[in-house]
Amino acid sequence: MRPIRILLVDDHAVVRNGVRFVIEKQPGWEICGEAQTGREGVTAAKELKPDVVIQDITLPELSGMEVLRQVKKALPDTEVIMFTAHEMEDLVHQVFDAGGRSYLLKTDDPSHLIEAIRAAAEHKAYFTPRVSQIILRRLQSGSMGERPAPGNSLTSREREAVKFIAEGRTNKELADVLGVSLRTAESHRAAVMQKLGLKTIGELIRYALRNGIIEP
Repeated sequence: MRPIRILLVDDHAVVRNGVRFVIEKQPGWEICGEAQTGREGVTAAKELKPDVVIQDITLPELSGMEVLRQVKKALPDTEVIMFTAHEMEDLVHQVFDAGGRSYLLKTDDPSHLIEAIRAAAEHKAYFTPRVSQIILRRLQSGSMGERPAPGNSLTSREREAVKFIAEGRTNKELADVLGVSLRTAESHRAAVMQKLGLKTIGELIRYALRNGIIEP
């Protein structure tokens, strides 16, 4: 089998070390890089151009979903495996809708990770039995063709704003991060709330948690 170059993106060193231990036992597989934040992950992917990215869905600085979208946009041939502790049906659907190849739980047997990497290297999807049931329920409910949730149409900057607002950051902090004036940041905040159809910060926080933008 041809060599497989893999990038790890997770903010917990113990997780990265565990994944590295599993991967380095496979002949020809190589960890070409590691990143601890979402931004570092996107930068590393663009620089290293790995075959496969293994990443968490909750990451500092940039959400895992946004990392997935940016990696797939910049590197269509790089496949992404979501490796997370969150077993949420909405997130499973979003990952596959955004181009992810597998959704694995950190409690899954390591053999699933190995099979998922093999499948991703061949540009194929891999489903654990648990995720297969989630996908099947969606198919049976006839929801595959439903209109995407409003959050799926957010721009990268809007997603960044959602993350900062949900984390309780001030408008000034948001302005500094986005590199805009305070008034523009205030307008940006209001526009995001309106676009999502949300009226309170509590609703925004629940939205951010449900979509993996912030960690519980």
